[in-house]
Amino acid sequence: MSYRLCAKLSVSLMLALGFLAPSSLLSQAAPAEAVQVATVETGTDLAQAPAPVASVQTGIASWYGIHWQGRKTASGVRFDTKKLTAAHRTLPLNTIVRVTNLLNGDSVVVLINDRGPYVGKRVIDLSEAAAKRLSMTKKGLVPVRIETILPS
Repeated sequence: MSYRLCAKLSVSLMLALGFLAPSSLLSQAAPAEAVQVATVETGTDLAQAPAPVASVQTGIASWYGIHWQGRKTASGVRFDTKKLTAAHRTLPLNTIVRVTNLLNGDSVVVLINDRGPYVGKRVIDLSEAAAKRLSMTKKGLVPVRIETILPS
């Protein structure tokens, strides 16, 4: 079975079971009014800060690791597999997003510092550290919800 077919079946099944809301319903919600608590990594401590959500997107996430270690990202910084970063095609660089694994509910807050993914219909490429927080390193691809967090 091809990847595209598997991804479509997974998302369709999750829609049918109620794990995902159709994107048309998500866009009708008033995400700017929803205030949630986000965990943002600052060095070695974790800080809790109120984080208004600006937008929501769902799709398939992948991760990239050691092969890209040390290469320059689109933002100009060097890629580090141990940092909580991600690549997204359209979100502005230096945007902070919360990514939630829809299979297990794990979530992580990452900084968009690169462009991609350019394979299939994936919506975000996560660093290895972020992928570990979502428990997706063995699976490789998982359905996710991406919430853009407004700066406070």
